[in-house]
Amino acid sequence: MLIHPMPDPIAIHLGPLAIRWYGLMYLAAFAQFMLLGRLRIRQAHIAVMGWKKEDLDDMLFYGVLGVVIGGRLGEVLFYNPLYYFSNPLEIFMVWKGGMSFHGGFLGVLLAMAIWSRRRGRHLMDVMDFIAPLVPLGYAFGRIGNFINAELPGRIADATLPWAMIWPNVDNLPRHPSPIYQALVDGLLLFIVLWLYARKARPRMAVSGLFALGYGCARFFTEYFRTPDYLVPIGPVTISAGQMLSVPMIVLGVVLLVVAYRSSPGAAR
Repeated sequence: MLIHPMPDPIAIHLGPLAIRWYGLMYLAAFAQFMLLGRLRIRQAHIAVMGWKKEDLDDMLFYGVLGVVIGGRLGEVLFYNPLYYFSNPLEIFMVWKGGMSFHGGFLGVLLAMAIWSRRRGRHLMDVMDFIAPLVPLGYAFGRIGNFINAELPGRIADATLPWAMIWPNVDNLPRHPSPIYQALVDGLLLFIVLWLYARKARPRMAVSGLFALGYGCARFFTEYFRTPDYLVPIGPVTISAGQMLSVPMIVLGVVLLVVAYRSSPGAAR
């Protein structure tokens, strides 16, 4: 049976300065945004819309603010508000407790709304452009969670070849759920979105596929992750992550339906 290696969460010590793996994963996420963004700008149907490299720089600045502020506030408000309100200084310790993707999603949405308004671009054109650039960044974040031994999985069958003991939790075999989410919610969703977005699609379609794809992927992978808390909905009980994914699934379906009904032959 595998045992979580429990690496030091601090990657580099520079005197009193400590650079954490979690922070480096976010830097990697932002770097891949710029790299993939440059590739996306070269696609013919994107180039004709007038996207420039300078737009990427500006969007990254706004996006970083949206991810960090929205992601942290989402973690505080969606998952453990009582604890953080009792320990308000820990709200700023992003390496403790991490970030919420759903909060980061809302933060980026608001940040891009501000950016698109200032630049005179349609918000959904902006969201369609950046949607394929997001999943790999998410995957880096989940790798950071794994390095920090955060988000342990549910108890697994000991015969599962990759069942893993998390020494900071207990001595029971568990699913390595951050790896599942990095692969499914991150890498797999990236492949699907990137291939879909290589051709011109109706406005809102790429954003819709992202919301639907992530919502469904996250709902599935949550079955392998120890829930932050459970939410009873009638006879069914789901996790907090699944509850927050349902609105994304609904949003994705709505965007796709509207996109193809509004302009079935149009492409952007």
